Amino acid sequence: MSLRIRQVCEAVGQFIEYWGFKAIHGRIWTFLALRSEPVSQIEIAEFFGVSRSLVSGAVAELIEHGLVRPVSDHRNAPYEAVIDFWPTISDVLRDREWMLVEAARLALDGAIEEMELSNPRSTARFNLERMRLLLRMAELAQALLRLLIGIRVPRKLEELGSWLKNSSKLIRSLRNLR
Repeated sequence: MSLRIRQVCEAVGQFIEYWGFKAIHGRIWTFLALRSEPVSQIEIAEFFGVSRSLVSGAVAELIEHGLVRPVSDHRNAPYEAVIDFWPTISDVLRDREWMLVEAARLALDGAIEEMELSNPRSTARFNLERMRLLLRMAELAQALLRLLIGIRVPRKLEELGSWLKNSSKLIRSLRNLR
């Protein structure tokens, strides 16, 4: 069973790394999430065959992001995963993806404004309608991000069905926004 659990932790770690974070964060969080009882840093280090200092640093960062918490105030208290990780995802979407799309939107808005005010001969090499289309796409991306940031994922498995149904309705309505 340890091999299968390690494979699950590795898969989540790779996904987290793809998102721009350290794989060890995903591996540790998954390990803690799958455990039925809190785990010490020493046990985590032994399970993954890594140094305790690596685990200590990663756990500290996970605590900072609200994804892991100690079960008591004792110095060597074991840790457990915070299963409601959507607030952390929302923070990342707000702080990183929103800002990237906003920078593109502002640049496009400025370019469109400049083209509209400029001599048509000096801007003839650029397609104003395509710029407007890209601006609309950036605005739609922000609308989608705004919706994602505001979503509350259900805490219980029983609520997941209705949440998925509502999410499907949202996606259908986004397709009709053209």
